[in-house]
Amino acid sequence: MKRVLLANIQWQMVRNSIWISLLTALFVVFIMTYGEAEGLAVILTKKLFGIPFLLIIPVVAIFIGGAFGYITGDKVKKRLEILQQGTLSLERGNFSYRFPDLGADEVGLVGKQLNEMVKRVESQVASLQKLSTERAEWQETIKQSAINEERQRLARDLHDAVSQQLFAISMMTAALPHTLEKDIEKAAKQIEMVEKMASTAQSEMRALLLHLRPAHLEGKDLQEGIQELLVEINTKHGLKIEAKIEKTNPIPKGIEDQLFRIVQEALSNILRHAKASRIEFQLRQIHDQLRLKIIDNGIGFEFNDQKMGSYGLQTMKERVTEIGGTLEIISIPTKGTQVEAMVPLVPLNKNGTL
Repeated sequence: MKRVLLANIQWQMVRNSIWISLLTALFVVFIMTYGEAEGLAVILTKKLFGIPFLLIIPVVAIFIGGAFGYITGDKVKKRLEILQQGTLSLERGNFSYRFPDLGADEVGLVGKQLNEMVKRVESQVASLQKLSTERAEWQETIKQSAINEERQRLARDLHDAVSQQLFAISMMTAALPHTLEKDIEKAAKQIEMVEKMASTAQSEMRALLLHLRPAHLEGKDLQEGIQELLVEINTKHGLKIEAKIEKTNPIPKGIEDQLFRIVQEALSNILRHAKASRIEFQLRQIHDQLRLKIIDNGIGFEFNDQKMGSYGLQTMKERVTEIGGTLEIISIPTKGTQVEAMVPLVPLNKNGTL
């Protein structure tokens, strides 16, 4: 979002106060000289410490007006800054934030209304997370059906991606002996193409093998499931992984399952597309907000609707939305990609309510 340079409200009030003070000073001068035959000369003849009143009055007016405007504007500015910081915190999904008492005027009323709105949003998020947890429990009963569907999807991906690439490699290698006899340079180019296709097929296979892991945590908590996943990627694929996984409050099962699927999808994208050598992984809790961050040093991409579809990014966004969170994706070509999920952890009672 493009940032807009805003005018400083404090200095606006200083300028307005100075203008009002100057106008008041001019009015005072007019009253003091009204009806005098000498006019303004009367003010010029009156002095304080040798300085004419005509000079003292506007200087004093500017000083008093400026000081009054600065002090008044500073109080308003500080309260508006609290509103700004609070709304920024809410924008990033921290629904546990509450605005302090900002007074009995319109600014204070806005703060109170925002608190009421946040309470309603937090209640809705709690309901959403409860529903997600209940749905996760329901899914246990239809697990076999989900497994069959996943097998069919993987079979389609295997046919569409790897099988076609292997067929192309087979055709090109079959033609190589004939090409070598006639054109060595053309044969060298074909060998290079075969090497690239084999590398692509290998990346696709890595991603597909990652999806063969269970889509659910199956008795493990989120931290344990992620640790095992990262160890497997480090062992089998040789990627350097820097992981910082902190202990968090108990996480509802629905949230854990969705976040684990997001991690699987993000790591699959890295293996399939990123050509990265290093992954930085973070899982931590800040106040009542869970933050998951995955950064790679791969080739990155230009962010557009096509990439949203081909990289499964839209699915990741939908998963985060289902549990009341937000997802931020930043990618810079040749620099890498960062995926960050932020999910509020709304405390629930034993009966599943706030």
